[in-house]
Amino acid sequence: MLRFAPSPTGDMHIDDLRVAILNYLAAQYRDEPFNIRIADVDKADNIEGKDTEIMQILEKFALKHQSVFHQSEHLHMHQTLAIKLLEEEKAFICTCSAEQIEAEQEKTKKNKITYQYSGKCKNIDKSTYAKLKESNTPFVIRLKKPAKDIIYHDLIQGDIITTPDEVDDFVILRSDGTPTYDFASACDDMISGISLIICKEDNFSNTAKQKHIKTQLGYTEDTIYAHLPNIFYEKDEAYTVKWLFKEGFIPDAIINYLLLLGNINTPKEIFTLPKAIEWFSIEDISKSSEKFNIEKLRSINKEHLKLMDNKKLSTLFGFADEDIGKLAKLYLEEASTVKELDDKIKIIFSPKNFNNKWEKEMRIMASSIQKLPMIDNYDNFESTLIKESGLKKENISKPLSILLTGSENGPQLSDIYPLIKPYLLEVAS
Repeated sequence: MLRFAPSPTGDMHIDDLRVAILNYLAAQYRDEPFNIRIADVDKADNIEGKDTEIMQILEKFALKHQSVFHQSEHLHMHQTLAIKLLEEEKAFICTCSAEQIEAEQEKTKKNKITYQYSGKCKNIDKSTYAKLKESNTPFVIRLKKPAKDIIYHDLIQGDIITTPDEVDDFVILRSDGTPTYDFASACDDMISGISLIICKEDNFSNTAKQKHIKTQLGYTEDTIYAHLPNIFYEKDEAYTVKWLFKEGFIPDAIINYLLLLGNINTPKEIFTLPKAIEWFSIEDISKSSEKFNIEKLRSINKEHLKLMDNKKLSTLFGFADEDIGKLAKLYLEEASTVKELDDKIKIIFSPKNFNNKWEKEMRIMASSIQKLPMIDNYDNFESTLIKESGLKKENISKPLSILLTGSENGPQLSDIYPLIKPYLLEVAS
C-alpha cells in the first residue's frame, strides 16, 4: 500500500504534487492500493478548508485513491502506542519547559553546534506519569534515541546512514496529549501497512525518526523508501498548484512536466498519466536536484492544448462548440496557456474599440455586416462586404481584422471566419 500524506496548512506546492503523482504511479505499477492521509495533527497550523482543497486538486489530476482519512481520527491509537513505549521504558517523561528548551537551543546555536537534548529528565520514573496528570503539571513524552546507527537503502539516494545523535531523544507526544508529526506518521504507516514511501529529500531526518519509532514498537515489516531530489525555483519562490491553474496550465501538462523532471528513462517528451503507468519506474529518477523551468512547462502546456479535444477546449472559455476550440488552437502560435488563449477569445467576443485611425472604415463595415446574410465562404464574405460597404479591397484588411479579432495581427481571417460566422453579428460590434 502507498499513501500521500499532505498537511492542510497551506496551498499545495509543486513538489508536494510531484510526491502525490509518483506515489500514485508507483501504486499503479505495483498493483497496490493508493490512499490519502490528511496530516492534521499540528492543529495550530491547520487552515480550515485546505483539506477539501487538497482533495479537489487530486481529483483534477485524476489521482484516484481507495480511501482517505484525517490523522486526527487516530488520536486514541497514537496516545495508546506512546504510553506503550513509556511502559516499556523505551520512552520517558520530560517536564522541561518550552522556555528551557529554547534557551538550550539558543546556547548551542551561539556555539555553532547541533542541539542535543540535555537528558535532564531521562531518569524520571515512569510511575510519576499518573501523578503529573493529576497535578496538571505540563510534560511531554520523548522517545529514547537509538543505540546504533539507522541504516537503510533508498531506491534513489542509495545507502543512508543516520547516527543516534542525529535522531536524538525526540518528542512523540506533546503536553496537550497530541502526537508529533513523526510519531503519528510512523504509527499510521505501521497500522496501514505502507510498503513504499516516496517523499522529498527534506524528509531524511523524519524518515530516520519514523523508522526508529516503528522498530521500538516492534514493527518488523519491511518498508521501502525513495527520497526525491529537491526542486529549485527561480528567485527561491516555490510555485503552488493553485497559481499554475490561475495562470492557465492544465493538469495533463503539469503531470507531464513533473514526470520529466529528473527522469532518465522517459520514452517520449509529451505523454499523459495513463501512458506513463506503462513505463514508469521510481528507480529511473536521478538523485540530482532539478531546477523548475517555467518556460519548459509553457512549451509542454502548448503541446497538450494542441492535443485537447476541440469541444472540451472550448468549455474552458465558456462555450460548448468544437469550432471555438479550433479557433483557440489557431492562436497557439502566440499563446501557451489557457489564460493567454482566453484573452484572445474574449477580445473577439467583446465590443471593439473604434477609436483608432480605421474608425470610419470599421463603422461602415460593422453596419454592412449587420445587414448581410450568412455566408459560408470567406472569399465570398469579403467580396460581398466590399460591394455592400463601398470600400476598396486594399482599405479593408486591417480594419476588418480589428473588427473581427480586436487586433491588426494574428491568424489569417480566412482561417478565423469559418469558425466565428455563427457569432458574426455579436463579433462585429
